[in-house]
Amino acid sequence: MRLALYTGLILAGGYTGLNPALAADPTGDWRVADGVANIRVAQCNGSMWGAVSWEKQPGGRDENNPDAPKKTRPTLGMATLIDMKKKPGADQWEGQVYNAKDGQLYSATITPVGTDQLEIKGCVMGFLCGGETWTRVSPPIPLSPANAMAKGAPKPTGAAPKAPATTGATAAQAAPAAPKATGTAKPGQKGAADQVGDICLLPEIAGFAH
Repeated sequence: MRLALYTGLILAGGYTGLNPALAADPTGDWRVADGVANIRVAQCNGSMWGAVSWEKQPGGRDENNPDAPKKTRPTLGMATLIDMKKKPGADQWEGQVYNAKDGQLYSATITPVGTDQLEIKGCVMGFLCGGETWTRVSPPIPLSPANAMAKGAPKPTGAAPKAPATTGATAAQAAPAAPKATGTAKPGQKGAADQVGDICLLPEIAGFAH
């Protein structure tokens, strides 16, 4: 009940006033049709990607994946929309979608509908098509340094410079403590408890070979 009320407030008060220019922007956090997860969509390396950013039941595993080593990987942070390219002349992106319910990849398209809905359609071998509509729960995501390559910047080459060596007490002083998460972030919102952050930095996405 609290979740439904919160979502209703978000939709009624937070995003209905978005600038119409943002209507075709698929980035942001989206609640899937059955309400069990949010998918964070961002532009990484010139493509749209999506990853699980929140789960109604924490601790999910990719147990239906046919690849045995992946059956135990967490579903939180897992890529679901994969390397989706914008179709010329249309507010639509096409690529692949991973369905954790059956562990399969499908050809798919995503299409923004207004400012607060995202339509996902997937097909197997060009037929057996189906889809669903996701609902926006956070605003569009601006490009960040992590996905600046989407603007055409060259990929970094060579090894990163090594940090000066430190030992003992000096090392302890040089390395700041990681900030502690305080409070509980509301579903679909970034905050202290956000465990995913910029999805372009996730290994599965950052290491994708284009």
